[in-house]
Amino acid sequence: MDKEIEKKWIEAGKIGAMALDYGSKLIKPDVKLLEVAEKVEQKIKDLGGRPAFPCNISRNDLAAHYTPAHNDEEIFLDGDIIKLDVGAHIDGCISDNALTIDLSKEYPKLVKASREALNNAIKIIKPGVKIREIGRIIEETITRLDANPITNLSGHGIDVYKQHAMPGIPNFDNRNESVLKENQIIAIEPFATLGNGDVTEGAPSGIYKLENLRPTRNNIARDVLKFITEEFKTLPFAKRWIISKFGSKGGLGLSLLERGGIVHSYPQLPERSKGVVSQAEHTILVKEKPIITTILD
Repeated sequence: MDKEIEKKWIEAGKIGAMALDYGSKLIKPDVKLLEVAEKVEQKIKDLGGRPAFPCNISRNDLAAHYTPAHNDEEIFLDGDIIKLDVGAHIDGCISDNALTIDLSKEYPKLVKASREALNNAIKIIKPGVKIREIGRIIEETITRLDANPITNLSGHGIDVYKQHAMPGIPNFDNRNESVLKENQIIAIEPFATLGNGDVTEGAPSGIYKLENLRPTRNNIARDVLKFITEEFKTLPFAKRWIISKFGSKGGLGLSLLERGGIVHSYPQLPERSKGVVSQAEHTILVKEKPIITTILD
């Protein structure tokens, strides 16, 4: 990997890590989710990056894909267990990291399960390691702490302007004999739950991605599409970002683009049996001595 490109991956990781740490300290009972999301996204910009995806704030049995709407009035509650998932990029070089905050103080073991699974998986990362071995270690760590891995969520490869790329990094031994390669960028992302261990599709998340770039006849939709392609390219974006730019007509334009199959809407991902969920995540540059880009110094 070119040294200048490598520097961008590493810098994006530092920005993502600082923004995640900053956001974690904002999360308190009675604080609005929208306030935290907007402050985290602004922090990324202040540090010299751009959000790689909308700040995800998923609570309790919701594993992933909740970002506040532009008019969201939801607040954090004493009983919440919160997954904060934050990404930054520099010229499409992406970082992706997450942690869990337990305001309820009832789930220290569950929080430990995802965090320890992540740490144990990172210990074996180097070129030549089998994908299934990473999953095996994650699964063994989580089950040893009396929880279940979520088997239909996974970590993932990362590429330029592509948050989710190959290979998938499973949270269980999926029998994948493929191996890691030098200079791959991967996100290891254990999800642990007290439920059965799989997610289903829930309500719309307000998170979108450009799916199929093609012309649209509607003037509003055309303006929104131009903004999406220039500002986000192929990275996920929030409906509230579109409304912030265009007002209510932006929501209409986005709906037209979705109806035309031009943008894809992500669903929220609740745990099927309503079990509470924890998450931990780092981005890693695969080398003989791997570089965890999202670790704070």
